[in-house]
Amino acid sequence: MTLQRKNRIGLAIIAGLVLALGASAADAQTYPSKPIQVIIPFAGGSASDVVTRIMLDRAAKSLGQPFIVDNRPGAGGNVGTLQASKAAPDGYTLVGTGSGPVASNTTLYKDLGYDPEKDFEAVTMIGVFPIVIVASAKLPVKTLSELITYAKAHPNQLNYGSVGIGSSQHLSGAYFEQVVGAKLTHVPYRNIAQYTPDLIAGSVPLGFQWLPNVLAALNSGGANALAVASKTRMKALPNVPTTAEAGLANYDNSGWFMMLAPKGTPKPIIDKLNKEFTAALLDPTVQARFTEQGAEALTATPEELTKLISSEIAKWRDIIHKAGIDPIQ
Repeated sequence: MTLQRKNRIGLAIIAGLVLALGASAADAQTYPSKPIQVIIPFAGGSASDVVTRIMLDRAAKSLGQPFIVDNRPGAGGNVGTLQASKAAPDGYTLVGTGSGPVASNTTLYKDLGYDPEKDFEAVTMIGVFPIVIVASAKLPVKTLSELITYAKAHPNQLNYGSVGIGSSQHLSGAYFEQVVGAKLTHVPYRNIAQYTPDLIAGSVPLGFQWLPNVLAALNSGGANALAVASKTRMKALPNVPTTAEAGLANYDNSGWFMMLAPKGTPKPIIDKLNKEFTAALLDPTVQARFTEQGAEALTATPEELTKLISSEIAKWRDIIHKAGIDPIQ
């Protein structure tokens, strides 16, 4: 090949890249020009569904286009997340997914059909649900340190409830065992509503739960919140210490939800969405409504979220392997 021909090919490639970048910029300027579909891989009315809709309602006002929510639950959030991974990368299909299908499920399931690190672009954080360590009022403990002492003195005798093997509540209990060196007994339920009476009665006196799951028990005095596993106190539980404040510095654990887009979605569109969602999450009204749901609004850049995904996958892989939890399929 002659030098002249090589130069022509090089110029053609550069011109193509310039045109592509120009098209992406133009698309971002006019985006969105139609409604945006958001797949939520969890049931309608669930905690993740509610807070995602709160954020979307606010963002739609500034974007000028509505978000059409499509609930596609199944397999711990994997079904809807998989469908979103196959959507066109044009900014008109997003997925509001969580720490299960994006992080822990990569170890819990043999084959998700998608790779969270390779098949998606991070858009924005939606919110976090800090794990609240709760104990039945019938359990003779009032503080986190007392719980740890009691658990160590009664190996395998202290039951904690969850909505099933591999759920965030189950994994949070397994994580707690590893951090404090205690042996607990996991009791899975089909529905979290079935757990509440047992928590209050004291037959399953322990829980590692999102606040909405145990709020009724706390309000009735049937259970006590010992600590929240986050770096700062929850706005909804201002008098409950963090695990670090309660003497357990290395137990930081929250369920989280973030918005992702199919891999290849133009960066100008990702950046525009991040800007609009960030503005929505900083809105005091949105934050107040999140607090009502036991959630905390949290903003982050796409780059920060990409790093978070990788670190969370590694964290839960280690915890699941140490706990000896077998893959679900």
